[in-house]
Amino acid sequence: MAVLGVDVGGTTVKMRVTDGRAVFAEWREPTPFGDPAALADLVARAAARYPVDAAGLVVPGIVDERAGRCVRAVNLGWDDVPVHDLVSARLDVPLVFGQDVRAGALAEARTGAAADASGPVLFAPVGTGFATALVVRGEVLDASPWAGEVGQIRLPGGRRVEEVASAAGLARRAGAPDAAAVAARVRDGDPAAVEAWDECVRALAEPIAWATAVAGCSTVVVGGGLAEAGALLLDPLAREVAHRLGALRAPAIVQAHHGDRAAVVGATLLALR
Repeated sequence: MAVLGVDVGGTTVKMRVTDGRAVFAEWREPTPFGDPAALADLVARAAARYPVDAAGLVVPGIVDERAGRCVRAVNLGWDDVPVHDLVSARLDVPLVFGQDVRAGALAEARTGAAADASGPVLFAPVGTGFATALVVRGEVLDASPWAGEVGQIRLPGGRRVEEVASAAGLARRAGAPDAAAVAARVRDGDPAAVEAWDECVRALAEPIAWATAVAGCSTVVVGGGLAEAGALLLDPLAREVAHRLGALRAPAIVQAHHGDRAAVVGATLLALR
């Protein structure tokens, strides 16, 4: 059984064709911002190009999987879009619809960095935005469309967490083209980049520590583009989280195995169910 996985990001749409063992094709397309119909066209063309038996589609933001709707996705310019119906109307195969962070959590829990975790797992991808998903006993919790949107919480001073703690926010504040450029400047000791980086780490640590305290997480999997910085991010983040938890058990802070492909891998796992 071959399936098409589609992960709609703020800048690119990632696509993968697989049977769960071999990957037959993988590519990226520019995201059609604010145009759900154009996205449906994109998915339909991909499904027509390859003989697949099902498709999995995941999108960012506040997503109601059961209703098949994206309630809001700021990075896509969407408000209350019936994504499942729009896209499935263009396909001749079944479509499974989900949210990107929860799909990424599924991928890391089943086939990634948390596959051997013994307790609850928090998936925390840091990309264009910042959100989280919780995995308990191998299942992703999706009790509400609003669950996991910690990037929208306001910090003291009024800024939202993801304005500080996201790859996009970090680059903006450091005056760099992207987060990779900020990381390079941090390694070179640039004071402005170091200040922005440290503030980002502290802002990430706050919701991660609270989630760990509430759910008893044994592992935190950090994904998204910012996680590509490796120890430069993970080591200070682990220290900041442990400091906030005090006498509580600190979780293992690990890099996502699937990198920025976690959500598209999760989309294929949804389609393979």
